[in-house]
Amino acid sequence: ETQRRYLQGRKARNLHSHVGDMERLHLPSLTSLCKGMAGHIQSPAKRGSSTLGSSRARGMAPHPIRKGNSDLVCPITGFSAGDAEATGGPPQESISATAAEMYVAMQGDPDITEERLALEVGLAGGKPEVEEPVAQAALPLLKVELPLNVINGKHCASLQTRQLVQSVGLEALRAFTSRFYQRCFADGHVDKFIAHHEDPHSERFALWILEKFGDDIPWTEERRTRPRRQMRIGREVVDVAFDRSSAHFAAWHSPKREPQKWGEHFKVDDARVWMRLHFWAARETGMFNQHPQFMAYYMRFVGHFIGIYSSKAPSFTRESARWSASPKNVNLYLAAGNSMRDVIEKPVDKALSELPVEERLYTGSRHSNPAWPYDLRLL
Repeated sequence: ETQRRYLQGRKARNLHSHVGDMERLHLPSLTSLCKGMAGHIQSPAKRGSSTLGSSRARGMAPHPIRKGNSDLVCPITGFSAGDAEATGGPPQESISATAAEMYVAMQGDPDITEERLALEVGLAGGKPEVEEPVAQAALPLLKVELPLNVINGKHCASLQTRQLVQSVGLEALRAFTSRFYQRCFADGHVDKFIAHHEDPHSERFALWILEKFGDDIPWTEERRTRPRRQMRIGREVVDVAFDRSSAHFAAWHSPKREPQKWGEHFKVDDARVWMRLHFWAARETGMFNQHPQFMAYYMRFVGHFIGIYSSKAPSFTRESARWSASPKNVNLYLAAGNSMRDVIEKPVDKALSELPVEERLYTGSRHSNPAWPYDLRLL
C-alpha cells in the first residue's frame, strides 16, 4: 500500500499554468525543425556529387566576396568566410536526415517523454506523498539485488530506488560525476562531443541521477532556471541542452567534431568509451566498494538508458564496468594518450563476439523473456 501511494504521488499532475512559469521555459523549436527536416533533407551519401555536398564546394563561398570583407558576417547565413578558412569549410548548412530522424525518434522514448513533459508543465510526475525520507526500520534495504524497475519501457522510481540513492547521498554522487567529467575532458574521443567545459555538466548529471531514483525533482528544478544555450542550424537558431535529447543533439553537432562526423548520432563505440570512463570514475570515487548495492542496480540502470542510442550498446555495459578493474587496461589507455584503441571504429559484430556469450543478447524490456538488464525479478 505504501508503494502504491508513493507511485500515485509521483504521477500526480501540477500543471503550473502561471504565464510567468511558461515564459521562463522558452520552449524551443528544435523538435518541429527536425520533424520538418527529417522527411526532406538528403543524407550526405544521397547528395553524392552535388555542388553543396562536394568537398571542394564546402571550402568555397557560394558567391564572390569583395577584398577586405572576408571577416564580415553574412546577413543570410550568419557566418563569415573566416569561418570556412578556420574549419576547412563553412559551417554545415543543415542537419542530416539521419540526425533529424534520430532526434525525432528520441522524442518517443518513454523516459525522455516524461522528462519533456516535466519541463513543459513544471514537474516530474509530482512530488511523492511521503515527503520525509523513509526510515531504515520501516523499509530496510534488500539484501538481494534489486530488479530494475522498468514499466512500459520507462524507468520508474520506487521507495527502494529512493532509499538506494539516499544511502549514497548527493555529495558522493557529485564526487562521482565530477570525476567522470574530468575523465571525459581528458579523453580525445569523448571530449569532441562536449562543446563547452564551463557548463555545470557534473552537477546536472548528479541531480538527474537523484531525480530518476525518486529523491524529489532537483534536475527538473534546475532546468527551469537554466541559462539558454543556442545553436545555429542553417538559417535557424534553436535552444539546445535544455533536456537530455537536445543536449545529445548539440553533442552530435559539436564544433569540435571532425567535419565528416559532424551531425552523426552516437554509435556503439562512442557509448562504450563513455561507459568505460563512467564506471572508471565510479570505481575511483569508491562507489563500487562503498555502495555495492547501489552500483549493482545502477549498472542495470545505465544498461537501460544507453539502449536509446543503439540496441547493441547495452550488451557492453557489464564489460565496460569490468574494464577499469584491471590496472593493465587503464595503463594501456593512458599510455595510448587517453585513447581506447581497442574500441574505437571496431566493427560491432567483432566487438560482440569478444563478449561472454551470455552478455551478447539484448532484448529490450518488453520482450516476453527479457535478457539483462531486465531479467531479474522479485520472488
